[in-house]
Amino acid sequence: MTTSAPAPQALPFLPFALPEIGEEEIAEVVDTLRSGWVTTGPKAKRFEQAFAEFLGEPQIECVAVNSATAGLHLALEALGIGPGDEVITTTHTFTATAEVVRYLGADVKLVDIDPATLNIDLAQIEAAITPRTRCIIPVHYAGLAVDMLALLDIARKHGLKVVEDAAHALPTTIEKELIGTLGSNATVFSFYANKTMTTGEGGMLVTRDAELARRARVMRLHGINRDAFDRFTAKVPSWYYEIVAPGFKYNLTDIAAALGLHQLKRLSAFQVRREHIAEAYLEAFADLPLILPPQAPEGDTHSWHLFVLRLADEAPVSRDQFIEAMFARGIGCSVHYVPLHQHPYWRERYGLTAEMFPHSQKAYERTVSIPLYTAMTDADVQRVIAAVRASLGVA
Repeated sequence: MTTSAPAPQALPFLPFALPEIGEEEIAEVVDTLRSGWVTTGPKAKRFEQAFAEFLGEPQIECVAVNSATAGLHLALEALGIGPGDEVITTTHTFTATAEVVRYLGADVKLVDIDPATLNIDLAQIEAAITPRTRCIIPVHYAGLAVDMLALLDIARKHGLKVVEDAAHALPTTIEKELIGTLGSNATVFSFYANKTMTTGEGGMLVTRDAELARRARVMRLHGINRDAFDRFTAKVPSWYYEIVAPGFKYNLTDIAAALGLHQLKRLSAFQVRREHIAEAYLEAFADLPLILPPQAPEGDTHSWHLFVLRLADEAPVSRDQFIEAMFARGIGCSVHYVPLHQHPYWRERYGLTAEMFPHSQKAYERTVSIPLYTAMTDADVQRVIAAVRASLGVA
C-alpha cells in the first residue's frame, strides 16, 4: 500500500505591521513592575530626557504623553486655540489630526495634497487662510518631510502658529535637521504599536517654548500644579496640590516609558533596516504599473514608517482587487488613508465633497500600504515582492 506525500504547509499569514520588542525592553518592563512605580514616575522622566538628548537641542523640552492625539490636543490648548478660530490641515490624514481642533471648539479647514509627495499642498494652505486662521498642522505623510522651510515662511508671513503632526516622522530630516528641531511652536511624535518605535501607546510633545511645555505638563494630569512623582517622592511631606485648570488624563506610564527607553536606543538601527527594505521594494517594483513613493532629497532621511504604492492608470486590477489578491497570498495590507472628506462627520459638518480634494481622492482610490517593519526577515520581504508582482499579473 502506498501513501501520498503530505501536502505542503501554507506559509503563515504575514501581518501588515508588527513591533520589534527585544530582551532589553522586556527586562526594563519587568524592572518597572518590580519597582512598585508603574504609573508616571522616574522612567517617564528618564525617557523625556533621553528623547531631548536624541534630538540634540538643549533648549528643547519634551513632554511624554499617552498618545500623539493627546500631544496635539495639549499643544493646541497651550497655544490658546478655541472657539472662533480656524486651524488648517490636510484631508489626507487620520482623524486625530483634526479632531483635536474640535475638542477645543475651533474649526478645521481641510486642504488637498501635493500629488507627488502626498503631503499637504503649500499653495492651498496660503489660499485657505482667513482672518480666523490661527494655526497650521502639517502632517509628514508616511515619513517624508513636508517642505517645512517654505511652510514656516507662510506661517510667519501671516502670523500663524505651527504644530507638526510627526506621528510618521521619527527620525525624518529636512535640510539635514531632525523633525522636532525646526522653528514650529510644537512637534508631536507617536509611539503607537506600528510606528518606527513603540511604547505600545504613547507620544511625545516637543517644543522650545518653556511656557507651552509648562502648560502641557499641568494639563496632561488633571490640571494639577505638581507632578505626582514629585509629590510622592519628596523628602519633606508634600501631599498638598492645587487644581489650576480643568485638565486631562494624558500622562505616559513608567511601564510604557520602559519600552521607550530601549526602543529609542535602537531607533537608528531600525531606520537603517526600514530603509534597506524600502530600497529592495523600490528596485523590485520599478518595472510595474505602479507609482512608487517618493524618496527623501539627497542627504536627508525618510523614516519609511509606511511604504505606500499607488496603482497606475494602466494597472490590470483595481486597488480593492489588489488588496484581495494580496490577502489571498497571505500578505496583510492597509490603506492610508480614507481621507477626512470621505467620513460622515467631517463631510457633513463642513459640506465637503470629493471634487474639492481631487488629489487626495485619487490617491485614496489607488493607494495601498504594504508591510514594512523591522521584524520582517529578508524572506518575508521577498514574499511581499513576489505577492505584489503576482497580484499584478507579473511573474
